[in-house]
Amino acid sequence: MTNLAHELSVQETARRAATGEALLLDVRETDEWTAGHVEGAVHLPLGSLDLSTVPTDRLVVVVCRSGNRSGRASLTLAAAGATVANMVGGMNAWAAAGLPIVRDDGSTGCVA
Repeated sequence: MTNLAHELSVQETARRAATGEALLLDVRETDEWTAGHVEGAVHLPLGSLDLSTVPTDRLVVVVCRSGNRSGRASLTLAAAGATVANMVGGMNAWAAAGLPIVRDDGSTGCVA
């Protein structure tokens, strides 16, 4: 896989995250993250995106609420040399697929 940004479905994202092949990078705002996120995802709001803190040892799948912010972040990360993909449909699609959303305390979360 090249470092060019591409898109992954929520199902493929979930599969790759479960195997450790991909890291989920959530670029939503803190209030959105607090309401609910994918367990094991890393939170780094788009406005605070620091390319030096993004892992380069595996695929980084960027997620936001709908896919717009994560699409922008994916392009930025790819240009910086990261192997990256954008999760199509964001957390809205994740929730619609019935995949789990959690809060920091482990309770069930929601998409805000």
